[in-house]
Amino acid sequence: MAKDLTESKIMQALDFAYEKAMTGLPGLDSAVEMAESYMKEQGTLEDQANSLVRWQNTKAATSGFVTGLGGLLVMPVTIPANLASVYFIQIRMIAAIAHMAGHDVRDDKVKAMVYACLTGNAAKEVLKDVGIQFGKKLAQASINRITGATLTKINQAVGFRLLTKAGTTGIVNLSKMVPILGGVIGGAVDLTATNIVGSTAVKLFITEDTKAIA
Repeated sequence: MAKDLTESKIMQALDFAYEKAMTGLPGLDSAVEMAESYMKEQGTLEDQANSLVRWQNTKAATSGFVTGLGGLLVMPVTIPANLASVYFIQIRMIAAIAHMAGHDVRDDKVKAMVYACLTGNAAKEVLKDVGIQFGKKLAQASINRITGATLTKINQAVGFRLLTKAGTTGIVNLSKMVPILGGVIGGAVDLTATNIVGSTAVKLFITEDTKAIA
């Protein structure tokens, strides 16, 4: 299945997963609803965001959570079902963190930053290539300066890196599956990758201290 993936299919899948993250799936809150619930917790905004990331890493692979991902099976582009579920889980988490930081997650520019976070440790390089410094907390002013051409470059870089990752890291390995509504969803989410992606989002959207980015 990996050989049938293209950058275009990856981006279509991301857009579909993003929209589902905005509206939520049956039994699963939207990104904004999830963010609002964590913002009620004690501690700093960074503490709250880190708590959200920890939740994703401990709960995302449970059967109850995975069952809620059945709605992704109607994705209008053919990619491995567990890849779609990973994208949804990670996008919802990143978008929630962006909302916690005060950004409009319906804004295409914020959406591009969310996608950049999906590349994990490579996000710094992806953003540097388009002139965005991955250092202090990403300011709204920096996002406002992003042009349409820059958005295209970010999305192209993200599509390329995710396609490469899907083809080389075994993320499309369907050896562990959970049957759902006549289809399948991978039951084992790559928790290590999800943790890296979550940490990247916290550093980009929330962390104030540049030393934390080292």
